[in-house]
Parts: sequence; C-alpha cells; structure tokens
Amino acid sequence: MGKIIAIANQKGGVGKTTTTVNLAASLAVAEKKTLVLDFDPQGNASSAFGLDRSVIGEKGTIYQALIGQTKLSKVIQPTELECLFVAPATGDLAGAEIELVGSFAREAKLKTAIAEIQDQYDFILIDCPPSLGLLTINALNAANSFLVPLQCEYFALEGLTQLLHTVSLVRQSLNPNLAEEGIVLTMFDSRNNLANEVVKEVRSHFGEKVFQTVVPRNVRLSECSSFGKPILLYDIDSKGCLAYLNLAKEVLGRNQALTRAAKKDSGHNEGVSVEQ
Repeated sequence: MGKIIAIANQKGGVGKTTTTVNLAASLAVAEKKTLVLDFDPQGNASSAFGLDRSVIGEKGTIYQALIGQTKLSKVIQPTELECLFVAPATGDLAGAEIELVGSFAREAKLKTAIAEIQDQYDFILIDCPPSLGLLTINALNAANSFLVPLQCEYFALEGLTQLLHTVSLVRQSLNPNLAEEGIVLTMFDSRNNLANEVVKEVRSHFGEKVFQTVVPRNVRLSECSSFGKPILLYDIDSKGCLAYLNLAKEVLGRNQALTRAAKKDSGHNEGVSVEQ
C-alpha cells in the first residue's frame, strides 16, 4: 500500500505547494511511483505541473472524485516525469467545504476515494489548502502521516501550534494512527539573524522530528512553477533542487527505517505467539 503524506500548514506562503511538487518530483526520479493530490482550490500544484486547464476540465478533477461523481483513477493525469502523476484541482473544490457539511461520514470522503488507487503508488502526497477546514481534516484523516513546511520566521511558529492542536483532535476522533513525518524548514536566508534563531528554536524544541535538510530562499524555485515544471526539470543545478533531492533522500531513509522496524517487530511477535 502506498504511503499517504499530507503536506499541511494553515499559514499561506510557507512553501507548501512548492514542497509538495518538488518533493514528489524528487521521489519520482528515485523511481518511486508518486501521486500528487492537489487538494487546494487554488489549484497551484496543478499549475506547477503545467496542466492545461481545458484538459483538466475534460477529464475531471479531484472535486468530482470527492463528491462521488467519478472514481479518483479517472481524473489522474501523467506529468513529464515517468513515475509522477497528479490529480488536479480547480476552484470547484472550494464548494466542497459547503456541499459536504450535511454529508454522512463527511470527514472520510477523501479516504474513501483514495482506497481505490492506494496500492498502485509508493507515495501519495496531498497538497492541503492553507486552512484547517473540512478539506484539511479530510486529508489528515486519509493520511498515514503529515509533513509540515515551516517558513523560517516568527509568525510561522504560532501557526504550527494551531496545526498540531488540530492534528491532536484528528487523532482523538478520526485517525489515531496519524504519524508525524516531520518538519521541513523552508525559505531560509542565512543572512537573516531571525531566520537562524527560528531554526535553532525549532530544532531544540522538536529535535529529530525536524529534517536536516533546510530549503533556502531561491529565485529558481519561485520561477519554475510559472513555467509549469518542478525544479528538477527547470534548473537541476540550483540550490533549491539540491535541497529537495536531499529532502527526498531523508524521507526515503526514514521510511525504510520504519519498514525495517515494523518487520522486526512483526517477526518478534510471530515468534512469541508460536512459543505460546
């Protein structure tokens, strides 16, 4: 079954979509079959992959899959990278917040939609909207873990506290197994004293939950989205590209370690049951 990771932060402009798109591309070049679910009504992840709006309209969007009009597999589209796919979004998705209010099991709509295709991918990354509304709750309920892009500035820390409170509520009532994939520090400017202080404070407070990779402020990262390409296909030699390749390496390393630990525990438990 594919690992589902929700990329979440209710604060806008922290590099959430940039992280989703470029982490996904980096996992894809490591030959991990990866799907991006654009779950933000702004549709920025769809644009970042250069998807044609008219084609999106013809094939449908994640909105139709969410409300049950079609299967998720029907709206998934390929990208320029062989192992990378995307389920696009348009402004229609904004209406889902209202439409789903009276629906039965409204917090599980995305989880139900993903169930059909989960075993076809190694990783499924959900680009959450910059809010803690019903769409984000759906994403956290469907996910195995959540990853937080955190901008290196003071106000970002306040937003993180609110997100972790929401995660706590989701664990209590919907998804008790929701794990912490980690925190990735973004938009880092080494010349900025405050940015360095934020990095120091986050690392001291959250420890190993914070990825070693720090994504720098990088003009090329800002430019690539407007050209409809992940940074890998726009400027592979840029600092931003190197950062996301390193982040993908860390994500893969952490998940391989978890898999080994789970197998070890499973083998140990089986041994205990046999002896009994």
